[in-house]
Amino acid sequence: MSIDWGYSQYNGPETWAKCYPEAAGDRQSPVDIQQVCIKSFNTNRKLTWRYVPENTEDVTNTGYCWKVHVNGKGSELCGGPLEGKYILEQFHCHWGETNDQGSEHTVNGQKFAGELHLVHWNTTKYHSFCEAAKHPDGLCVIGVFLKAGKRHPELDKITAQLPRVEYKGQRAKIGVPLNPGLFIPEESGYYTYQGSLTTPPCSECVIWIVFKEPIEVSHEQLMAFRNLKCYCEEEKCPCDEFQGFVKNNFRPTLPLGKREIRECRQ
Repeated sequence: MSIDWGYSQYNGPETWAKCYPEAAGDRQSPVDIQQVCIKSFNTNRKLTWRYVPENTEDVTNTGYCWKVHVNGKGSELCGGPLEGKYILEQFHCHWGETNDQGSEHTVNGQKFAGELHLVHWNTTKYHSFCEAAKHPDGLCVIGVFLKAGKRHPELDKITAQLPRVEYKGQRAKIGVPLNPGLFIPEESGYYTYQGSLTTPPCSECVIWIVFKEPIEVSHEQLMAFRNLKCYCEEEKCPCDEFQGFVKNNFRPTLPLGKREIRECRQ
């Protein structure tokens, strides 16, 4: 189950374009969201979302993050910058070795302890997630910044299962209803721009919606993330700078180029 890319000095983001040419494209993510570059975004279509807590299925260790699989039936994301209806496919997280870094997007250079990504696909225009991922409007990813603070009760439902998925490829049922909507900060505006997946193949198929306000998670919850290992149980521990643990699994920011970042106060 080995993967040919990761976040170490041997297979990290600076090497990805060798095997995944789109990683060198001009609409890549993440980016630094700089106040001087932001345009105002006015719409009479409020961004709305709906999720079915009972349809959150299981969590797996992918070798580079934890990922929660979702049965998207009954979920819906629409409005704001989106045309049509998008449904939730999965959500996952990126984090740092310490609490002062870990987010993929940054705001005026500021880093956060982590970043949660809720990955949706356009069911109005496309028939499958794989088909949608071939088009610029195919996917929408909601990005939510994490900062160290008080414990997040909904996140506990995931961290409780992480010891069961310590090694790459392991999977565990969540076992209780989990509402992804509780990870989206209330009363927060957002930034939106056209970009890419932040992991290989780095396809330029994503409408990004990055919420301004972070949510708080506890230091203990972040430590549970950092205890995951990037290799299978039957494999030898890789001799990398992280000693086989999943740490600093974030892609550095890339040039915005000619793209616009728009701000919506929601």
